[in-house]
Amino acid sequence: MTDATPATGAITRASVLRVGAATALSALCGYVVMYLAARNLAPEGFSVFSVFWGAFGLVTGATNGLLQEATREVRHAVSAPAGRPRRTRPMWAAVLVAALAAAAIIGTAPLWAARVFAEARLLSVLLLAAGVAGFCLHATLLGMLAGVNRWTQYGALMVTDAGIRVAVAVAAFVLGWGLAGFLWATVAGAVAWLIVLLVSPAALGAARLRTAGGMAGFLRGASHSIAAAGASAVLVTGFPVLLKATYGDLGAAGGVVLLAVMLTRAPLLIPLTALQGNLIAHFVDERGRRLRALLAPVAVVGLVGAIGVVAAGLIGPWLLRVAFGPEYLADGAVLAWLTAAATSIALLTLTGAATVAAALHRAYAAGWVSATVVATMLLLAPLALETRTIVALLCGPLVGMAVHLVALARHRPDRHAESAPNTLPT
Repeated sequence: MTDATPATGAITRASVLRVGAATALSALCGYVVMYLAARNLAPEGFSVFSVFWGAFGLVTGATNGLLQEATREVRHAVSAPAGRPRRTRPMWAAVLVAALAAAAIIGTAPLWAARVFAEARLLSVLLLAAGVAGFCLHATLLGMLAGVNRWTQYGALMVTDAGIRVAVAVAAFVLGWGLAGFLWATVAGAVAWLIVLLVSPAALGAARLRTAGGMAGFLRGASHSIAAAGASAVLVTGFPVLLKATYGDLGAAGGVVLLAVMLTRAPLLIPLTALQGNLIAHFVDERGRRLRALLAPVAVVGLVGAIGVVAAGLIGPWLLRVAFGPEYLADGAVLAWLTAAATSIALLTLTGAATVAAALHRAYAAGWVSATVVATMLLLAPLALETRTIVALLCGPLVGMAVHLVALARHRPDRHAESAPNTLPT
């Protein structure tokens, strides 16, 4: 088997460990970037940076729809009968989506940029457009690598992205580039996909694969996944933008709240986001019993979340103060509730992965959109900043989970799907 040949076999523990190791390293890199920004910019400056970080996370989070659709389509294509025609190259679809996304950001910037970006407005818009274009190809390549079990290359792409961000952030900190330097650090990893393609024949081979059906069908499925991923990104990485839009000037207090949100959710959501390829491939393989296949991941997330709630309440305030400085003060109860809210979003991420694996694109999108709408409405409640943040992030995902679980319970795979093999032929 050559480097360009799709790998075989179902999802294994070794593949999860490989991606898990890459995820841990990527998460560490993310913490380093946040730490350097918080130490360099102080709470008010960090508030400005975190809004851009959130805006970038929002638009790139939407590109995870391409990852999900590419994983599902490639997974089905390589396990389909040999004579079935394969006409669509997902990477070319990603190029089209990248161009449209960048044009949309630049074209609509006059309508929203002044409200979202308090400083470095033009630079922020241009970096946002270039970054989302790069991440369209990044996410699609991740999905194709997941579809053919190329987990080493999958992890390498994640680590390359994170490593580039840290390198630029360290340079910004040491050389005193200020806010602009950390804006560049946020988007610098958008070129990682190109680097991996240049150095890895296996990744290049995966990128050349075709899927069944036409370009229009792939884009139609991807559009539902992108809509849902975009809605999920609003609650996950794009939450600072949503909070600013509903609350107004966040100031130094907002910087503390946003840092607390990022830190309490990162241990759960960063690994789950990175494991999207593993999860979707797993649920595709378990196509006849997806609800039962959810039990083990849900148990793991619930256990980790419970431990996190206790830890955040007991040592969170001390850790925040020691690591980031005396300006970052937060109550233990607030940190515990924020961790519980992060667990709620993590469980919604799991049900979403099972739903998209079943090709229930409308239900998948409906679950995330309903969660985002409910959370937004709760953010408008006349409550303290910390309270409205907790209520919105805790309750919104519960509605989305209900939508996903109902759709999965009603879905019946066809006979071909139930009888399809769980291994990938060479």
